[in-house]
Amino acid sequence: MGRGIYGMHLMVVWVLLVIHLLVFDCMRVAVLCQQEDASTAAAVYIVTLKQAPTSIHYYSRDYENDDMKMEMNGLSHGNHSRLTTPNKPRNISRSSRGYSSYLVRLQDSLLRKVLKGENYLKLYSYRYLINGFAVFVTPQQAEKLARRGEVANVVLDFSVRTATTHTPEFLGLPKGAWVKEGGPEFAGGGIVIGFIDTGIDPAHPSFSDDFSENAYPVPAHFSGICEVTRDFPSGSCNRKLVGARHFAASAITRGIFNATQDYASPFDGDGHGTHTASIAAGNHGIPVIVSGHHFGNASGMAPRAHIAVYKSLYKSFGGFAADVVAAIDQAAQDGVDIISLSITPNRRPPGLATFFNPIDMALLSAVKAGIFVVQAAGNTGPSPKSISSFSPWIFTVGAATHDRVYSNSLVLGNNVTISGVGLAPGTDGDTMYTLVAAIHALNNNSTDKNDMYLSECQDSSRLNLDLIQGNLLICSYSIRFVLGLSTIKQALETAKNLSAIGIVFYMDPFVIGFQLNPTPMKMPGLIIPSPDDSKIFLQYYNDSLVKDDSTKKIIKFGGSARILGGLKANYSNSAPKVLYYSARGPDPEDNFLENADILKPNLIAPGNLIWAAWSSLATDSLEFQGFNDFLSFLCSINGSGPIVLNYTGQSCGISTMKCTDLNLPSITISNLTQSRTVQRKVTNIANNETYSINWSPPMGVAISVDPTHFFIASGQQQILTISLNATMNSPTATFGRIGLYGSKGHMSTIPVSVILKVMSNATNS
Repeated sequence: MGRGIYGMHLMVVWVLLVIHLLVFDCMRVAVLCQQEDASTAAAVYIVTLKQAPTSIHYYSRDYENDDMKMEMNGLSHGNHSRLTTPNKPRNISRSSRGYSSYLVRLQDSLLRKVLKGENYLKLYSYRYLINGFAVFVTPQQAEKLARRGEVANVVLDFSVRTATTHTPEFLGLPKGAWVKEGGPEFAGGGIVIGFIDTGIDPAHPSFSDDFSENAYPVPAHFSGICEVTRDFPSGSCNRKLVGARHFAASAITRGIFNATQDYASPFDGDGHGTHTASIAAGNHGIPVIVSGHHFGNASGMAPRAHIAVYKSLYKSFGGFAADVVAAIDQAAQDGVDIISLSITPNRRPPGLATFFNPIDMALLSAVKAGIFVVQAAGNTGPSPKSISSFSPWIFTVGAATHDRVYSNSLVLGNNVTISGVGLAPGTDGDTMYTLVAAIHALNNNSTDKNDMYLSECQDSSRLNLDLIQGNLLICSYSIRFVLGLSTIKQALETAKNLSAIGIVFYMDPFVIGFQLNPTPMKMPGLIIPSPDDSKIFLQYYNDSLVKDDSTKKIIKFGGSARILGGLKANYSNSAPKVLYYSARGPDPEDNFLENADILKPNLIAPGNLIWAAWSSLATDSLEFQGFNDFLSFLCSINGSGPIVLNYTGQSCGISTMKCTDLNLPSITISNLTQSRTVQRKVTNIANNETYSINWSPPMGVAISVDPTHFFIASGQQQILTISLNATMNSPTATFGRIGLYGSKGHMSTIPVSVILKVMSNATNS
């Protein structure tokens, strides 16, 4: 697709197409730690103040005078600022640092005055995107804060969770976006992507700065730093990995931080953050070698982009909003161009609408500051309304299949072939090998054949070497593997210790709806992912056993098989298709699951079978306006005026904007009663061109578009008026599209989705 018409001005969206916590000293707050009554137990609260944050404040005063006024008159909420068009985050000026320090003193003074003589613990100061703080207090103390005129909102902290060799070719980057940038050596150059995730392993070659022969300067607009710890020593950062910090105060305060697993540093103890960073911006041409097999060379989608890491999620518990908001605020202050969040909340935010929560509100300010924000849709599909990224200012990416497939097969002695998964070599040639199940090869002292643990091949000491040596070992893949209680790695170790020629896993029938990924194996092996195919395999195996008529003991293992191997990739035309686990829309507007007329996810991209790293242990006026639209949208929600004022500092006035009025590159109508007319404004970011329009309407809907042809000069805008009429009554979601085709080859598509369709009575009659 060319870069002709582009309604939202998201000029760097291709950068991230694939995107998809120190012991707390209880002595300091002894009273709070010892309270056991739930009504008085201390917790972490996120407090937002009405005073404007640094990113939207115009520095026109001498803040020393403000400090003096604050000290003389107590806390005041005067109008010390005026709004102006925001600038792209750059190195923080001396005046902005002064105002930022002033906000911290304002926050501290408020806490001292309201909670005078009481115990509390301030965890973070939020200063850049929102003015506020996270604090460990009792519900009664939180209520005291909420009653103050300076305070906008008080929200209880909530938990969050963490939600390629051929992918560039599949996405068309080598002949498309990369060409326009001058090749992979330059694609994403000058861009800093801030990753809110589980950290990074700086030793991985995907993040080295010596893979390029061209100069690789750190962008001048970025001012971030690298924390230095025992786990993240000096020299971990470079011209590629330009910043790294960690945020864990909320987790530490709760007493759940595990320093052994979680690392009090930017180091990735989980692997997720390393993975997502390498997918988006890992170096080009990195060899992929897993379990001794070479699977080609991998590349990030924007291999020239710089990486800044803001670790706020952890292996043992996930993360908390207070830490995530601190990470977002710091990333914006440091000057990142993009914020990437492959994380989602554990529950829908309570309150008037899903959009009003500290994370989304901080991201709204980030968008206003000129930062492109992308978030994973979540992995809670396939049920409707399972989407975990709600707001229209956030670009939400769902997970889709890849056109690359690693297939593996098992050929049985009766010539039946069963498909499986497993990045493993095959057995030698056409040789058939005897099949022996673990539960039939127990040592004399292991008599319980119904023990699930034994069938999973997790303990070689319980199995008979003489029976398994040189044969194919059969193991069960049970729910314990899904839960992480048993592992493929341990089963492979068992097979190796017993000198098995290979290993076959059959699927336990209780594992339902779980999608298996090809697992790298050093020895021949595969997993049969289908319960039905597993039944066929077990039937063959059991029928081939020869047993003593009287004792019923096995005297011969008659079944045999060979493994074809799955190291070679095959390519199909079946992609893209939304993956089973990818979260779906419609976008829930609130906890009552009312639908918002917003398309979510915004797009899908390969999210499965991706080769990527793993951890070893210029805002312009248009964006300021693609912000006023979002503000008007929030103001259109009944009863939202006070909340919008509290979060943004701006009054709503009268707003009649609906979700469908947002100039999104999609149209979603959750309830089409008779007819609806919407508009979309497109901007030509290429040369002068003539466009024609055609469309394919959703079933049960008639569409017309005006105009159907138009000429548009470079930089100019065109308004499209789209009329939709229900032609049948239906509660089923249907989908269509509006295509814009330029005379110079540019093309753009507006997806159209309609859920409930209700015809007029006249039409019915």
